[in-house]
Amino acid sequence: MSVRRFISRGCAQQGFTLIEIAVVLAILGLLLGGLVPTISSQMEHRQTGETQRQLAEIQQALVGFAIAHGRFPCPASLASNGDESPKGGGNCTNFYNGYVPAAVLGITSVDSRGLVTDAWGNPIRYAVTAWSSSTVSNVYTTSNGIAHTGLSALNPNLLVCGTSTGLTASGCASGSALTSAPGVPVVVYSTGKNGGYGGVGADEAANPNPNSANNDRVFVSHTPTSASSANGEFDDIVVWISNHVLLNRMVSAGKLP
Repeated sequence: MSVRRFISRGCAQQGFTLIEIAVVLAILGLLLGGLVPTISSQMEHRQTGETQRQLAEIQQALVGFAIAHGRFPCPASLASNGDESPKGGGNCTNFYNGYVPAAVLGITSVDSRGLVTDAWGNPIRYAVTAWSSSTVSNVYTTSNGIAHTGLSALNPNLLVCGTSTGLTASGCASGSALTSAPGVPVVVYSTGKNGGYGGVGADEAANPNPNSANNDRVFVSHTPTSASSANGEFDDIVVWISNHVLLNRMVSAGKLP
């Protein structure tokens, strides 16, 4: 056997055949295919946690604003560049279907429109009670309106329900209310991964949004559900500030008797 033939045969024996390479690639494909759902789930979990932290920080910023000004800021609009609309509060242009007013809350992490966005890049929504007492118009958004009205007379009216089934523009179905009567002064929420401003599912469509005629004071919140569930897909993350928490913080700060 010549040296040349010996070397050629040795190289062939040490290399991989096409079949062996195909098997290795198939195994790698299976391994990577199994990892993709895990990585995707971990990423979604991280984004959800990040958004929940954002919402908690916004809640605290809103309470701080209320303590300092005796009112909540009006929601921002798409045209207000992250400022409340109108500036100075009072009769808000969009009580129920606006955005977090980042400018007045001192939030600097915003998009090109001045809006605070969640971990999926969707603007975070903000609603505030539109309610007037016998002595103060738009109590919760008028400077010192909360203190002027008095603890016993305050009547916030935003409602959060556990389902859109049996929902009306002014109330939850019996047994589905998540907020105590009469309601709460503030609701803040993310539209989640799907960014659905209504239409994705009946429960998501119940949350006020600028892309539909839905502009009422009733919201829906519950754990995420898939498109195959009774009321369709739902991944909104909804939080609120109760009147009890607000008043406790204001009393502790010496802003209420």
